[in-house]
Amino acid sequence: MAGPPAAEGSVNGLSKAERGGDAGATFVLASKGTWWHAGFHLTTAIVGPTILTLPYAFRGMGWGLGLVSLTGVAVVTFYSYFLMVKVLDHCEQQGRRHIRFRELAADVLGAGWMLYFVVFVQAAVNTGVAIGCILLSGEALKLIFSSLHPDSSLKLYQFIGMVTVVMILLSQLPSFHSLRYINLGSLLLSLGYTSLVVAGSIMAGYSGKAPRKDFSLDDSKSTRTFNIFTSISILASIFGNGILPEIQATVAPPATGKMVKGLTLCYTVIGITFYPTAVSGYWAFGNKVNSNVLKTLMPDEGPSLAPTWLLGLAAVFVLLQLFSIGLVYSLVAYEIMEKKSADPGRGKFSKRNLIPRLILRSLYMIACAFVAAMLPFFGDINGVVGAVGFIPLDFVLPMLLYNTALKPPRASGVYWVNVSIMVVFTCTGIMGAFSSIRKLVLDAHKFKLFSNDVVD
Repeated sequence: MAGPPAAEGSVNGLSKAERGGDAGATFVLASKGTWWHAGFHLTTAIVGPTILTLPYAFRGMGWGLGLVSLTGVAVVTFYSYFLMVKVLDHCEQQGRRHIRFRELAADVLGAGWMLYFVVFVQAAVNTGVAIGCILLSGEALKLIFSSLHPDSSLKLYQFIGMVTVVMILLSQLPSFHSLRYINLGSLLLSLGYTSLVVAGSIMAGYSGKAPRKDFSLDDSKSTRTFNIFTSISILASIFGNGILPEIQATVAPPATGKMVKGLTLCYTVIGITFYPTAVSGYWAFGNKVNSNVLKTLMPDEGPSLAPTWLLGLAAVFVLLQLFSIGLVYSLVAYEIMEKKSADPGRGKFSKRNLIPRLILRSLYMIACAFVAAMLPFFGDINGVVGAVGFIPLDFVLPMLLYNTALKPPRASGVYWVNVSIMVVFTCTGIMGAFSSIRKLVLDAHKFKLFSNDVVD
């Protein structure tokens, strides 16, 4: 059990990174928070507007498999995150407090390459989420503006430019701890817009304005199979976060036992928001629902399918929360950058650190915005990110880390449950990636660079 990061020992509950010259740990991950602050961060990382994709995931599976898959992924991810917390607590009790996923994996698994694998996958996930947040923010702002000015000639990429300016300003907040109250607001916003969308879907379903309900699946058996794996990949993307060790790092030491409370808070919010949104959206629109049920309620042609004020308020809540989510995931990318670019011997707001932070974070946001404007393909890309990013980080590695670090007996149920989950979700991830990429290829004729609409 040795690797390059294994020297990340701790003294008095502080990791070597926190005690030494590590600006990423000192400035971005600053361990000052409580368990409820960590709960706010984790809820923001998981419970976001991707919830509005749940009816779309059901579209590829139908009622029975959809509900079973939603429940199964919820149970597996809670179990997975619980195991991850146990591994982190175990390492801390042994004097090796880890504050980064990549260093935890490299230490426990004893392979230097694992550090770079996790860095690569985390970077892909964080950048993908940042791009998605900017894209959906631009779409939400466009929906709001278009409802007020139906004849506007402004394009989606122009709205993306507007939200990017806001994201650049907000991205200068230095640390997770500086987002604690913003992320509390994010939690409340998620409760708000899911309640409004559920109400809107029920109104649309009973009004007769919605398309005729059709819950049938594709006639082709192979297409149905691919759709199922794509939908499971989307569920993995919705439940995934891939940054739990970094979030636990924000808790003031000793962190042992605290993160489970934050995890319980997060999954309480998940139970309140996920099921009503999935069931009401799929019930109202069936296989006519697109990758954003809010957009389904506000069709491009014809009147809105729910009161305009209700949908407008939901869109405002979505827009505001997307800023929070983009900030949370981007902070992990900033931590990687600032570990090298910042000087922990100077103040975080010193000229030496402020100017590089302003430049690097602004360039990162501009790059993400450019990709979002150029490739607005949310539905299909969501499945790819889930398959190649969240499944390895959240469905495979936590079980492997637990079996390696805590060494449950091979004859025990825990050991074989973990092995089974790893095998099942490794296969699911491979099939999901193939299915999602296949759908991207099949939908290629719909794609247009700098399109004015988000392609499902």
